[in-house]
Amino acid sequence: MKRSFLLYFLISIIGLLFIGRLFQLQVVRGGNYNPVKTSAVKIKFDFPERGYIYDRNGKLLVANQPSYDIMVVPREIKDIDTLGFCNLLGITKEYFIKQVEKAKVYSPRLPSVFLSQLNKKEYAAFQEKERKFEGFYVQKRALRDYQVDYGANIFGFITQVNQGIIEKNPYYNSGDLIGKQGVEEEYEETLRGIKGVKYLLRDKHNKIIGPYQEGKFDTIAQQGNDLTLTIDAELQKYGTELMINKRGGIIAIEPKSGEILALISAPTYDPALLVGRQRSKNYTLLYQDSIAKPLYDRALQAEYPPGSPFKIITGLIALHEEVIDENTGFVCNHGFFYARGAFMRCHDSGVSRLNNGIYNSCNTYFASIYRKTIEKYKSPGYAVDNWAKHVKSFGLGDFLGTDMPIGRKGLVPDTKYYKKYRNYNPDQIRSSYIISNAIGQGEVLTTPIQLANVMAAVANRGYYYTPHIVKEIKGKKIEKKFITKHQTTIDAKHYEPVIQGLEDVYNFGTASRLKVNDLEICGKTGTAENKIRVAGKTYQLKDHSIFVAFAPKENPTIAIAVFIENSGFGATWAGPIATLMLEKYIKGEISRKDLEERMLNGSLQNEYQKIEDIIYQRVSTPNKPDLIATKEENEEPEN
Repeated sequence: MKRSFLLYFLISIIGLLFIGRLFQLQVVRGGNYNPVKTSAVKIKFDFPERGYIYDRNGKLLVANQPSYDIMVVPREIKDIDTLGFCNLLGITKEYFIKQVEKAKVYSPRLPSVFLSQLNKKEYAAFQEKERKFEGFYVQKRALRDYQVDYGANIFGFITQVNQGIIEKNPYYNSGDLIGKQGVEEEYEETLRGIKGVKYLLRDKHNKIIGPYQEGKFDTIAQQGNDLTLTIDAELQKYGTELMINKRGGIIAIEPKSGEILALISAPTYDPALLVGRQRSKNYTLLYQDSIAKPLYDRALQAEYPPGSPFKIITGLIALHEEVIDENTGFVCNHGFFYARGAFMRCHDSGVSRLNNGIYNSCNTYFASIYRKTIEKYKSPGYAVDNWAKHVKSFGLGDFLGTDMPIGRKGLVPDTKYYKKYRNYNPDQIRSSYIISNAIGQGEVLTTPIQLANVMAAVANRGYYYTPHIVKEIKGKKIEKKFITKHQTTIDAKHYEPVIQGLEDVYNFGTASRLKVNDLEICGKTGTAENKIRVAGKTYQLKDHSIFVAFAPKENPTIAIAVFIENSGFGATWAGPIATLMLEKYIKGEISRKDLEERMLNGSLQNEYQKIEDIIYQRVSTPNKPDLIATKEENEEPEN
């Protein structure tokens, strides 16, 4: 009796478990059941082409080329000629074992990449003998095919997803490609498209017998959307050439729209270096260059003291706060004492007013009006925060919100900053403590793109649009924030006298030797002090050269900021490059051939060598390995 009861009990339990499982599969999961969980089903992906990338004039910048990955399913590997397999693909037995073990860790029954990015010749050789190597098959993909050898910092690159990405995003599987850096990362979902999936049913001998459930779960690949960038390809190329053998950044913006016309970081690299079998080696070499930092976008990430270009904002705030008018004058004796025993040097002398204060870049004038601005109010703390509010309205001191995945905030100091980092009581801050802010040499830090945006706001007489690098997405609209006007706190009436001073920089001032006939340019030279600390010692390096400008004076079409590291006066390097870029964009040709020849052939490598010698405490630089590019599909990768 007890035995029969136990038998009936076990049968009932098994029956209930079976019914529960059926209920789970048919009701709970229902149409959401994923056949990937079924061992009898083979998954085959159809990868779409990534969207093409064009410049603002329709020039093709980035296309696609076919590539082939060898995939492995560890569970399906049978007795194969391992040595023959390795010889065919030019790999070692150790590499074979390592990759198979790695695939097993990912999944014994799911495909993963064994060897990626074969070219046509390598693929053809393997295809002939593929049937001999059960468990391995070829997956076709599309790799980037760069039509230009510049703009790497804009485009970014594509690379295989890591395990962390796979765990966070169920869309990606082992071996899938994803955009990194630049627009490839920022617009990944737009560019990648949607991969198609086919589920194929296998018999007990592991042979494909047809689609799983008549293709019920299959999906069709959707090609990625094309991007039209705001970049002018010819201007980008020209700026890249001007920056050869120099370090720094150039950013050019169309003031009326916020569209980025050129985004140049130097040194740079050919984007084709990060395509093909040599990509990993090349990336490592680029990454390990901790001095030149070719992967570091100086136009977006480098924070510099703005130097004399910041005087533009100092003047505008003083006018708005009504502590001066354009005729207010201050006497300069090659500088002035702003506190007992504290002297600020200046190259200028005589009486400075707004106009000649700008075009002669008089430190005395701008320090004096800054002091009047801070001392206007009884509360020093309020005065400092009020000043900071005006400065921040130009887009400084915070992320601009561009459509690039990287950037820096810069710094606009306020009372919170001074209390935390300088231990200043907000109600006891004196203008003399912080007077270097007046000339862009205090705590203020900016990025090149922020300074270019400041010039766009000045060119517009008081407003700007968030800088952005994508002009159009096929089938979509750009984000609303890129067509939203941002107003500065400075009344529009105060811009005209400042703009006249900026034009006179070219007429009579620090950039008079850079003047271009028949082109009204408004600009400002600048330098920023530069120090480095190594092994407990501080070294004074050559100043950074800075220049900001816009043109034409009326109805401006381009605003620009140029930073050249360790190059001295703003009119020596940054100024000529900015002038050439402006003329190139507006006129389409260069009249100042003297400037062009000097900038194209000029080099600052000796200055950078000095820095390397300081950092490494040595006399000479060791030889560095060469980067290897695999540009052509059928090109044999170099060893």
